Amino acid sequence: MKTISEYLSTDHERCDHLFAAAEHSVDQGNWKQAETAFQHFSEAQLHHLAMEETILFPAFENATGDTHGPTSVMRAEHKQMLGIMQQMDDAISEQHASIFFGCAETLNILLQQHNMKEESMLYPMTDRALSSKCHEIIDAMDHIDRVIASLDKVD
Repeated sequence: MKTISEYLSTDHERCDHLFAAAEHSVDQGNWKQAETAFQHFSEAQLHHLAMEETILFPAFENATGDTHGPTSVMRAEHKQMLGIMQQMDDAISEQHASIFFGCAETLNILLQQHNMKEESMLYPMTDRALSSKCHEIIDAMDHIDRVIASLDKVD
């Protein structure tokens, strides 16, 4: 049986590999490939954030009654990440490697610190608080693409 911690930590690794591929493409000066690689990273990272913000965090907050604790901090960090990712996307569009790598360094530090907090503190807390709903939570996170697609159609 997979835990929430294992499921989301594995997804962190997937996002990290996609991030590294985007950095490699920019380093090689292959801007077309960089655009595609960054898009793949961005989609994966947005998917990860959506799993947390629409499924995991509300379930945890409902189970614990804590809406101003660790999930609040994680949401604030998610907003920071999104801003940096937009700057990186702009840098790729402008083919400006130094701006891209400056932002990439900042994002990498933020991601590593953020992921460490989640993996060492928040995810184990969710494993404990949501142990009876573990399969249900993971299943909902597995199917979030369908939820996101249906929301896009409503807009």
